[in-house]
Amino acid sequence: MTHTIDYKGFYLAFRDISRLVHSSTSVQEVIDLAVQKTTELLNARGALLRIHNRETDHFEVAAACGFAEQYLGKGPVSREQLKLDLNHRDDVCIFKDIWQAPRVDSPQRAWDAGVRMILDYPLHHDDAILGVIRVYLAEAQEFSQAQLDFTISIGEQCACALNKARLIENQQSQYNHLVLQTEKLSALGRMAAGIAHEINNPLGGILLYSSNMFKKAGDGDPCKKGLEIIMRETTRCKGIIQELLEFSRHKAPDKIRLSLNDIICKALSILDNEFMLRHIKVTKTLADDLEDILLDGNQMEQVFINLLLNAAQAIEKRGHIRIETRLDADHGLEIVEIADDGCGIAPEDAGKLFEPFYSTKSTGTGLGLAVSYGIVRNHEGQIRVASQLNEGTCMTIELPLDRPAPSELRNQGNA
Repeated sequence: MTHTIDYKGFYLAFRDISRLVHSSTSVQEVIDLAVQKTTELLNARGALLRIHNRETDHFEVAAACGFAEQYLGKGPVSREQLKLDLNHRDDVCIFKDIWQAPRVDSPQRAWDAGVRMILDYPLHHDDAILGVIRVYLAEAQEFSQAQLDFTISIGEQCACALNKARLIENQQSQYNHLVLQTEKLSALGRMAAGIAHEINNPLGGILLYSSNMFKKAGDGDPCKKGLEIIMRETTRCKGIIQELLEFSRHKAPDKIRLSLNDIICKALSILDNEFMLRHIKVTKTLADDLEDILLDGNQMEQVFINLLLNAAQAIEKRGHIRIETRLDADHGLEIVEIADDGCGIAPEDAGKLFEPFYSTKSTGTGLGLAVSYGIVRNHEGQIRVASQLNEGTCMTIELPLDRPAPSELRNQGNA
């Protein structure tokens, strides 16, 4: 038996799904509507929708209507179990004999519920398969090509709605995560300021008295080594407190026009002894066509010192650090690369390098790179890392060629 096409029904289904995809941010609302409309349009006993899980490559039950609601608790199925060619968007699988149809756990139950035929069709979006709808029909019937085309069209509309709803949910999840991170960092800033006030002064007293006792202790005094340890660890604690303060303040950069090459040379001169003690060779290739750009010299110097120290610690002894600057006029950028041939970074650690308190070093605080990242971002720049384990790391900083400073604009206006 062949049924006539319900053109009005298909039009209303398109309209309802289109409205929902523009008004709803819930994936569940979209797929519930999909199975409901499919059941109504095909005058079916029910419909079941499975969504493709990209991580497992399985299809999981997500929505059902009518007779199919009893399958809501069923487990996932693989592509092979579907017995559906998912590579062709125009394929509809029709099972006229429910006793031979795949994935029917109890054909007798389906038969007793009035199911006589099963229809499967995929939900495609672009080249991706997002899901599969199974329709349980009350009677065996012949479908015209026009009916099948309309069915596929409804499936594509459902897939578009499902894809958009998924994108919205993902964006909402990312936004919520960023809000939570912002709140955590704000609380951390307040905590850091409190810690500094409560601990910094006592640490200063400990360091002062232990230094005086160390100076008075003779060479053979057994307490001298202990005092040395106290001084060293107290100094380290003060350094951690200072890093916490710098991280919490988020001080806006005080920008003036400076040479990026000059700042790098100053940072290198500060670390000369460190490189010499570790027997590290430093090669610098500084472009002579760089323009002076708006920078906070102290903050950017801190960034380069942090990155160079990290490179030196990754090498430990006898290695090579390469620092290079260049102009990318096409993209309006001045670029700095700091590369080393040290131990490198494991892939699982690379994505966490700029997170506060994450460190691969036993004595690290995990704040140096977080502070450096914040400074570069405050300069409207980018900082990226490329690394291979046991081969080395390359840190790349991109800083924009800037617009005139406000003071320069005022001077131009007065002229």
